[in-house]
Formats: sequence, C-alpha cells, structure tokens
Amino acid sequence: MFQLQGWFLWFILFWTFFLIGAFGIGGFFMFRKFLKKLPKEDGKSDMDWEEHYVNESRHLWGPEEKSLLEDLVSPVPELFRDVARHKIAGKIGELALNEKASKITEELVIRGYIQATPKRDHKFLRKKLFENKIDVAPYEHLF
Repeated sequence: MFQLQGWFLWFILFWTFFLIGAFGIGGFFMFRKFLKKLPKEDGKSDMDWEEHYVNESRHLWGPEEKSLLEDLVSPVPELFRDVARHKIAGKIGELALNEKASKITEELVIRGYIQATPKRDHKFLRKKLFENKIDVAPYEHLF
C-alpha cells in the first residue's frame, strides 16, 4: 500500500486547499453575476436595465465626456475595467434619461460616477477627482 509522506503529502494538501479556495472565490463571483441576472418584479434584471440605459443614452455622449469617463475608470484594474465602465455608463444614462437631458454633461458624468461606485471605493474616487482638479463640494451629499 502506498502512503503519502514528506514533501509529497504537503504538496497534495497545499494543492487541495488551493483548489477549494479558487473554486470558492470563482463560485462567489459567478453567484453574484447570477443574482444580477435574475428578473425583478418588472420583468427585467439589473443587468437588463443597465444595458437599456446605455443603449438609450448612447447618442447623448460627446467625445469630451467619453474621455472623462475613460480617465475616471483608469484606476480600476484592467480585468474589471470594462464591467466598471459599463456600470457607470448605465448609471449616467439613467440619470440623463430621468432628467430628460439633451446631452451628457461633465456634471452628469461625475454624479453617475459617484452613485455607481461602491462606498468602499469612495476614497479612491475622491483621489481621482482631486487629480483631475474637480471640486467635490457640490457632490458631497452623494458620498
């Protein structure tokens, strides 16, 4: 009978815990995505509404506002940047459509950026706005 001993035993144990941890982390993020895709009372999911707002407000964006959004999402790790950009653009589109704006303005971009960003990231958000010399005083109530 073969018995595990020495370094091989530790390798197998390490690999077992590593795989369990990796599957747990991956499962957590997949479950979050699944919850966002579930339809709400109105028949649309959070992701459906996000897509709707992005598509309906696409014609309102100017080149300056697009570059400002790109600059604001630049601190986000590249792996998550597309998701963050889409979520923030969805919130900006929602604000623009609800206010019946004729075009996306810098003020709408900043408000949507603040509202779409999780509270835990507001420290980085303030830093990025400060780097761009944007006064946060008018938006303090959104933080």
